[in-house]
Amino acid sequence: MVVVVGALLAFTASSLKPTITENERIEKQQNILYAMGINENDESSANFVATTQAPELFTEKVSEQLVLESKDGEIISQMTRKEFMDANNGKEPYLINIKKQKSNAKSGGVRKLPLFIGNNKEGKKVYVAPIYGKGLWDAIWGYVAVDENMVVQGAYFDHKGETPG
Repeated sequence: MVVVVGALLAFTASSLKPTITENERIEKQQNILYAMGINENDESSANFVATTQAPELFTEKVSEQLVLESKDGEIISQMTRKEFMDANNGKEPYLINIKKQKSNAKSGGVRKLPLFIGNNKEGKKVYVAPIYGKGLWDAIWGYVAVDENMVVQGAYFDHKGETPG
């Protein structure tokens, strides 16, 4: 019985893999657009771009995607989206595992970080970078959008766990 259930779970997981990957892709696009201010939010709400609109708006608003390679805090090279995808079996830059890249940097290795360049709702050029770190109870991550003067134009944060109690 255990073997049957295990086989069923393995089959289900492998058959859902494309759907899971697509959902991750759309979620990352929504988060980046949110940080850029591409949404219909006011001060009291947090609404994301619809999942059906995210891919089109992402393509429209994000004009350039770069992958920066750094070591010891210095940028040593950069790749375009196409160069990165060609070298990584079609993997999109926004699917880079930031937590893993942080571990690479801690061990003295090369860290790959995506950078997204586009225009916000007002047409202002913004640079969006992912962030990752420790919160009070668990990991936090997100995206921060800054303009050419390094003034924060927007941010998106998420977290792994809830506050205990």
